[in-house]
Amino acid sequence: MPNNLRKKFQTELVPALQQTLRLRNRWQVPRVVKVVVNAGVGKTIKVPGFLEQVEKTLTKITGQKAVRTRAKKSISNFKIREGQEIGVMVTLRGSRMYDFLEKLLRVTLPRVRDFRGLSPRSFDGQGNYTLGFKEHTAFPEVTMEDVDKLHGVQVIVHTTARDPEAGRALLAALGFPLAKSLTSK
Repeated sequence: MPNNLRKKFQTELVPALQQTLRLRNRWQVPRVVKVVVNAGVGKTIKVPGFLEQVEKTLTKITGQKAVRTRAKKSISNFKIREGQEIGVMVTLRGSRMYDFLEKLLRVTLPRVRDFRGLSPRSFDGQGNYTLGFKEHTAFPEVTMEDVDKLHGVQVIVHTTARDPEAGRALLAALGFPLAKSLTSK
């Protein structure tokens, strides 16, 4: 059974975006393809058990088993060796992706302290959007009793948009609270 955000996108937002972006076919309307949630362990790589804690946290946040990532090459300045486990990630597609986006928009972002909207500068050249959380405690599944050490979480929203304007229109239609300007900090 499709969730509320997916149903709203298919019935209301696709025709509205088609008209807004002046597209001839409804299949040309940009869509969210996948959401990648990841966390790097950084300086805390030597702390025993920390990678397992981050893995459990991402699994709890997304509802899907997290996968550990390995370094592709050695970097001596950061004391990283090739093949060393340095982070954790989860790729969400389909209904889990829409569930996560709905939870992100309705619950998680309002819990962020001093939230003034998402930066419009976080789009890449193809219309994908990246946002980061300094603390993973913004997510409702994380309780303070489970937290030994704080870590950040990065969320990447991949779209089929071909330019940042189409991606911005898609995310604004989905309900992402994009800030109007960055001059008033």
